[in-house]
Amino acid sequence: MDFEEYRKRGKEMVDYIADYLMNIRERRVYPDVKPGYLRQMVPDHAPFDPEPWDKISADIDSIIMPGVTHWQSPYMHAYFPALNSFPSLLGDMLADAINCLGFTWASSPACTELETVVMNWLGKMIGLPDEFLHTRSDSPGGGVIQTTSSEATFICLLAGRTEAINRYKQMDYNLEDAEINSRLVAYCSDQAHSSVEKAGLIGLVKMRYIESDDKLSLRGDKLVDAIAQDRSKGLIPFFLCATLGTTGACAFDNLTELGPICEKERLWLHVDAAYAGTAFICPEFRKWLNGVHYADSIAFNPSKWMMVHFDCTAMWVKNSGSLHRTFNVEPLYLQHENSGIFLFLFFLLSIIYLTHWQIPLSKRFRALKLWFVIRNFGIKGLQKHIRESVQLAQKFESLVLTDGRFEIPAARHLGMVVLRLKGDNTLTERLLKRINSRGRLHCVPASLKDQYVIRFTVTSQRTTEEDILRDWNEIRSTAGEILKEVNQELARSPSRVKVRLAETRERNANFGSSLLLANSPMSPKIVNGSFVAVFDNGDAVSQCANVLSNLQTQSKDSPAMRRRIKGILMTGKQFSLDSHLDIVQGLPVGLPRTENRQKSESDAETQNLPDMLEEEGETDSKFDDYSPDIHKSRSLSFDQKDYIFEERKNGDLISPVKHKSPLVQGYKSGICKKCGHEISPSHKSVE
Repeated sequence: MDFEEYRKRGKEMVDYIADYLMNIRERRVYPDVKPGYLRQMVPDHAPFDPEPWDKISADIDSIIMPGVTHWQSPYMHAYFPALNSFPSLLGDMLADAINCLGFTWASSPACTELETVVMNWLGKMIGLPDEFLHTRSDSPGGGVIQTTSSEATFICLLAGRTEAINRYKQMDYNLEDAEINSRLVAYCSDQAHSSVEKAGLIGLVKMRYIESDDKLSLRGDKLVDAIAQDRSKGLIPFFLCATLGTTGACAFDNLTELGPICEKERLWLHVDAAYAGTAFICPEFRKWLNGVHYADSIAFNPSKWMMVHFDCTAMWVKNSGSLHRTFNVEPLYLQHENSGIFLFLFFLLSIIYLTHWQIPLSKRFRALKLWFVIRNFGIKGLQKHIRESVQLAQKFESLVLTDGRFEIPAARHLGMVVLRLKGDNTLTERLLKRINSRGRLHCVPASLKDQYVIRFTVTSQRTTEEDILRDWNEIRSTAGEILKEVNQELARSPSRVKVRLAETRERNANFGSSLLLANSPMSPKIVNGSFVAVFDNGDAVSQCANVLSNLQTQSKDSPAMRRRIKGILMTGKQFSLDSHLDIVQGLPVGLPRTENRQKSESDAETQNLPDMLEEEGETDSKFDDYSPDIHKSRSLSFDQKDYIFEERKNGDLISPVKHKSPLVQGYKSGICKKCGHEISPSHKSVE
């Protein structure tokens, strides 16, 4: 492609992008494709000869677009916003053309200096204290653009770790870095983003999750208790990640309580405001920033709600020296003949050496798109965009509250509402799966204090009140379908009637595909919540079966598992998801055994059956008077349905055979479902 063709194709691409965004309402928000769809549409090797651009561009609509989730759609309500805008796109177009690698001031002066300027602008826009800004030559604080909030959290955890290790080494010079690191412990709320856990894993430090209050907020008294417990164990508390705008419900931790505790206990306080940070551009939402002056670092994503497209995370620190001590390396190839002069200028003019503020050496010219957006919208335009999103969320909340079938289990904050159908979690789960399978709008779930909820976030800057009404009608009508189906199912099979496992599966082939976690640690299960939320029941079960077919667990061929399976089958109760999967993995009952250990294990299992069942929580009073002699009182008129009889070959069980007389030859033993005792044709008591 030469210059002339680039001019032509570039203009075509701008037109394509403009048409795509202008007509995005016409597209199904979630794609109707199955995993692996694209691999079947393209060759399995790269082309050897060059291909014309016309052929390449034609594949955008035929191959790429069918598999795209349209995040800019006004019907996209999943996750949090991931917005773009025309000035942002133009900024990145220019940045990609320049393609500088801004690791030092000398590598591209404009890249470093513009980033310093726009981060000061943005810090003032959201009301950060001056300590976080790079406005004075003697100020150790400042801002830097990172890729994601996950990376910002990890960087600040590493900086806090460096400070803690240095502090404890000064107290005891005999301590090694690894020894101190092994005792470090960090804290976050049980509502914190999963990236906090990942930061602890990669940073090789313990992470403690502290229970939030009834408003899903982390409070000071809980933090004090956790710190005291860990110090009593010889651990070293060093880091707290507080969240402003949690992922599950957009809840806010209480900085005014947490800040003084961190200051007293010398914990690095990092504030993750990934979504909510943009809202602080509006003064009325800055109440949640109270106490931020206690923080050592704070980060939020303009790439979410501020219409600066991914990736762009704004991060500020009070003391950049902590970052330098963590990330500073100066290999020979980064030095030049004026290094000493530049180092003097860095100090005198307060120029940031960006490579020491991040994990990678190089960085993209992200400041351009942020600069373009702030200037093109202005503070006034950005505030208008934020307030309109909040008003639309308020409108949706009011619609939900008018329908008595729904409830809002957590307070609405900013542009996100959480809702659920009243009743069992499975109703809301079923509703969400049905909505997503149709693809007319898209949402994702969350679990709040064991309640399954649907997260509804106003994401697109193109969303209107008519869009909100349209989406609510879709949710409401789908809920009506679900509740009608459930009532019909209950009419056919009243909830108080016990249903055998086989009958349950006959009635519902997708039984057991619940997103909710199972209740037994004996056999681990794999649950992927986002996957189940996206695909309908049949797809979820199919994919889950594929995974479980390859899952091997050590407990599968253990005496404990054999006793569990035998007890499950004999109690005749409806089981948990764990129990169903154990039966599927463990059948045939008893599992193959060698001849020489069959008798001893069988006797032990039968003898210990009541204790085992009681431990599993699957027994009741009918075992209270258990005795091997219970069959002596039985007559020939016994109910044959009370027994399960086993057919064996060479000592190994082939299959359980029901409703056969214990006197029929060929069946060596039977198990009474009333008490679990093993009987056989040799039991004369049945006569």
